[in-house]
Amino acid sequence: MEPERYRGYEIWGHVIAQDERFAASGTVTRNNELIQGSGILAFFATEEEARAAGIEWARAWVDCHR
Repeated sequence: MEPERYRGYEIWGHVIAQDERFAASGTVTRNNELIQGSGILAFFATEEEARAAGIEWARAWVDCHR
């Protein structure tokens, strides 16, 4: 998986399989350095929903800390 570039940062949406559901988390990096990670945000029925939630969290983090 490749990161999404957003306002000078690389942002990641992560998916963690949990039985029949998927946990979401997000990560913000810059120049291969960890800036912030979210921990588990919520659980979703699909991988796509979980990844999207992680990306959404990471975008919001960048917007609030820029």
